[in-house]
Order: sequence, then structure tokens, then C-alpha cells
Amino acid sequence: MKRLAEICCGSYYDAKQAALGGAQRIELNSALMLGGLTPTETTLSMVKEELPLKVVAMVRPRGAGFCYLEDEFQVMEQECKRLLQCGADGIAFGCLTADGNLDVEKNRRLLELIKGMGREAVFHRAFDCTADPFAALEQLIAMGVDRVLTSGLQLKAAEGRDMIRRLQKEYGTEIQLLAGSGINAQNAVALMEYTGISQVHSSCKAWNWDPTTVRNGVSYSIASGEHAMCYDAVSAELVKILVETVRGSEVQA
Repeated sequence: MKRLAEICCGSYYDAKQAALGGAQRIELNSALMLGGLTPTETTLSMVKEELPLKVVAMVRPRGAGFCYLEDEFQVMEQECKRLLQCGADGIAFGCLTADGNLDVEKNRRLLELIKGMGREAVFHRAFDCTADPFAALEQLIAMGVDRVLTSGLQLKAAEGRDMIRRLQKEYGTEIQLLAGSGINAQNAVALMEYTGISQVHSSCKAWNWDPTTVRNGVSYSIASGEHAMCYDAVSAELVKILVETVRGSEVQA
């Protein structure tokens, strides 16, 4: 069984580290501290022009949840079009109603754009906020979504492994399930073997120092303690360890 580790990236630098570590596919975002927002067209273009990566680009206009105003969604549609034109191999998206059901109309509108360009449609972790994950997954399958990123409706995928296992058993032949949140080289293979999935999603995060983060009583810190002067970034070394661990487990799968 072929297994794959997708790397969550927030910049061109991150994508380059992912490629150096041997990754084949990334999810490209901006503002990962908000859970990942739409990347710039320039970032996507540079990644596609310079790096040998399959790129799933995020379409998400803001932080918080996934119940979007029509004004916000109009921006999402235009971002989706532009990212596809810039060479995105797939789009990660997710729209919900206020009661936690799929917003069928908005999701269909994005799907039509994505499938119209022959690209992959990936429903992101908005899935973990759905009121009924089984009904939602059946709808996504019927709509033609290729893959769903999920932590099994828990904060971390390891905590949601029973749900992921059940979803894989019931629907794994109809749609790809990608486990994400808290995945690393130490737990990826065990999660794959327990759930039966073949793909994991990881940030492979390290910390880079920026001495101008706090100065003159002004702070732009996104972390605390020893990382207060740092920003998070993908580590090529951690990517390499994860990719090699996942690939090495294929023989036993």
C-alpha cells in the first residue's frame, strides 16, 4: 500500500523546506497561526515554478469558523479562480451553515470551479465541525469531493482515531481520508495501521528566531516562553524523518 505524508506550509520558505525534506505534496496557506488562510498568488506561482511539488491551495478568507457571509464567499470564489489559474493542483475549502451542516450551495459553487479545471477538491477540517459527520461525508462523496482532511472530530488525530477508523472502514473505498492535527514521525505509522488510512497531514514545525519580534515595549509575538521571539516554520529535517518513516512502513502495510 502506497503511503503519503502531506506537509502543511505557510510560505514559500516552508514549501522549499518541504521539498528539501522529500515531500511530494503540500497544502499551501498563509497565516497558519489562524489555522491557515488563502496564500498569495505570488507565493503559489513561485512554488509551482521552482519546486517539484503537488500543491493543494487553501481558500479561506478569515479565521474562526466556516459559516461565511455572501460578501466573504464572493472573495473565496475569486480566490479559487485565481489560484487555479496560477497552477494549484487542488483546492482545500469548506463551507458550513450556522447549524453545522454543509452549505451545499457554496460548496457546489467552488466544486464547479475546481472540477471545471480538472483539479482535486479537498474538504478541509471544517469537516470536524459538522453536526453529523456521516451525513456530511455521504454528501461530499455525492458531490464529487476527492479527499477530506480530518482529525476525527477531536483536537488531535490520535484522539479521534476511532472515528477516523470507522469513517475509513465505511467510506474509504469512495473517498480519500487524510488524517491531520498532531501528526509526526513518532505517531504517523501507528495511526495509519490502526485506522487503515494511507495519508497523513503534518506541519513538521520548528521555530525560527526573529530578534525584532519584541522591542521598545512593543510585541508581535505569536508564541510565549522560549519561543516568544520566534515564528513557526517547516523543518526540512523533520519532513525528511516523517517522509522516510511513512515510506518505510509501506513494506509492512
